[in-house]
Amino acid sequence: MKNIFKLIFSKTSNAKKWRVFIFIVILAVGGLIINAGAYYNKGADLLASKANIDLPRALEIDFRLGLDLLGGSHLVYRANMQDVPEKDRRGAIEGVRDVIERRVNVFGVSEPVVQTSKQGDEYRVIVELAGIKDVNQAIEMIGETPLLEFKEPSEEERELTEEEAGLLVEFNTSAKEKSKEVFDKIKAGGNFVQLAKEFSQDDKTKDSGGSLNWITKTSHPEIISLIKSLDGTPTTTDMFQVSYGHEILKLNEKRIKTNPFDNKSIEKEIKASHILICHKESERCENETARDKAYDRIKEIETEVTSDNFEDLAREYSNEPGAKSTGGSLGWFSRGMMVEPFEDTVFDNQKVGEISYIVETKFGFHLIYKQEERDIEEYNVDRILIRTLSEKDILSAQNNWKNTQLTGKHLKRSIVQFNPNDGSPQVGLEFDKEGSELFAEITDRNIGKQVAIFLDNYVISAPTVNSKITGGQAVISGSFDVREARQLAQRLNAGALPVQIVLISQKTVGATLGQMSIESSVKAGLIGLILVALFMIVYYRLSGLIAVVSLLIYGILILAIFKIWPITLSLSGLAGFILSIGMAVDANILIFARLKEELRKGSPLSLAIEEGFKRAWPSIRDGNISTLITCFILIQFTTSIVKGFALTLGLGVIISMFSAVVITKNLLTIIPKKLENIKWLWM
Repeated sequence: MKNIFKLIFSKTSNAKKWRVFIFIVILAVGGLIINAGAYYNKGADLLASKANIDLPRALEIDFRLGLDLLGGSHLVYRANMQDVPEKDRRGAIEGVRDVIERRVNVFGVSEPVVQTSKQGDEYRVIVELAGIKDVNQAIEMIGETPLLEFKEPSEEERELTEEEAGLLVEFNTSAKEKSKEVFDKIKAGGNFVQLAKEFSQDDKTKDSGGSLNWITKTSHPEIISLIKSLDGTPTTTDMFQVSYGHEILKLNEKRIKTNPFDNKSIEKEIKASHILICHKESERCENETARDKAYDRIKEIETEVTSDNFEDLAREYSNEPGAKSTGGSLGWFSRGMMVEPFEDTVFDNQKVGEISYIVETKFGFHLIYKQEERDIEEYNVDRILIRTLSEKDILSAQNNWKNTQLTGKHLKRSIVQFNPNDGSPQVGLEFDKEGSELFAEITDRNIGKQVAIFLDNYVISAPTVNSKITGGQAVISGSFDVREARQLAQRLNAGALPVQIVLISQKTVGATLGQMSIESSVKAGLIGLILVALFMIVYYRLSGLIAVVSLLIYGILILAIFKIWPITLSLSGLAGFILSIGMAVDANILIFARLKEELRKGSPLSLAIEEGFKRAWPSIRDGNISTLITCFILIQFTTSIVKGFALTLGLGVIISMFSAVVITKNLLTIIPKKLENIKWLWM
């Protein structure tokens, strides 16, 4: 044991060789466990049951297969190029392809294939997703990536035709009769949950039996105003006519909201205003003032501000966008809606009617005026919604607006924020330089008018422009909750489509090869490797045998990398892998050819090995580096299929260099002395 320890851990060159050998063995064993985790675990279970030896279990990782090996979903979309100039259409359809490819890559889809084509005047996008056998899942995964447009008022207006007016009356009369029918069933003792599932037209609550769960005035102001008109007794149900239809509301319970962590302390809502002085180090600030100068400024304001002049000073000095019109008002808000230092001050350290000390956040320096405080009332409400139509729905909002040049392609980023007046979630938009200039021009020519924000051809916000807006920021507000706002922001950040797309074909496709063909391919590959191994052993003898061992370790390592990365194995990816095996063999042949030459000169084996590697290395290096450069170019500038080929080839080349230069060389240098003098093993 001491001799073995000395052999491995001494500072001699021989010990260094054995340390490298042990490292190679550890790598090979680790790779085998990764590749054959299921078999290892079966063996470990057998040992545990038979010999009471408890070995650690391995993680069982499957290979990720591409569409041609695994099957999946095939989707065809048509792009609407009606409003796109002819010269811009090619760029627009390529933009659609890039956005969809980026979105499916985010979900980890195996080597997606996203292609574009033109048939006559029609542009199409073909999407193939490996492993997604459920077409509906594939459609949901791609998502209806939002088409974001900004439009200004159109002077062309029209009224309803007699036919359209008749349809409007007929539809709304039917909606009223249906809502009365449902309400009568409830009053007669019908099950609210079942009736909601059957009749409600609110997609968010229909499946849950109409449950809105616990809501507050901040989250659902209109529903709370309706529910407050009830007598306050739980299970009270009533029907209300609203602008968008008929609401049947059932009050299950109401309570004062408490802290969810201790269920004792009462949660509060605060109404407050603030004065913000930002600086060049703070977020979303166009002010280039230095931080110390901004602090001096807020200090000056602090000396003169009172509750009476707070609003006027906010209009005059605050850097908050819109402060000139709001007077710094933040409306009502609860915990979780403001940044932490701001909340800590206003909720924990400030009384109603007080103006705070200077509070610093990531947005700058604040003075906060706490105006009111109230307990948060929560209501557990169920709803059944029967929708009606308005004239705008019939005419279509599209007819009242005309396109501008500002679209989702000018979007730099989107974030979730909250309305300072009612605390409702909204999505803030930030445009790039060109988008900022366009937005400024649009708002400048529409002062006193509305500018509409369209998402997927629906108006979701149409604010009135009070003044020209510079700085490149806008807000999407609508009747959505925090989850929906976050999802919308994520979708916009993932990429707003340059043009609208329509799904025109969907189908599930089977694996191109099939299981039998895969097995045949594996069998053919094994036969090929055996023939190569026999050639290497017959022609190069002992060094050929070492090359075969090195190649086996190479195969173990590269397959383990394919699993733990993971790399998608399609036909093209497998081709890259097989080609890299050939390059690994080629590197060994170069080395052994030089080794033979040195031995023929009469050099001893140790010197022949060193010289053989030294002379072969420039050819191995230059050939592999040129291949890696080609792989890099293919990965950067080609489509998914070619990228898969280039990635597996590139990884294979890197590992093959390690195999030839480290593993093969190490195995040659630890050959027993007795074998060095047997010439026919080497020549």
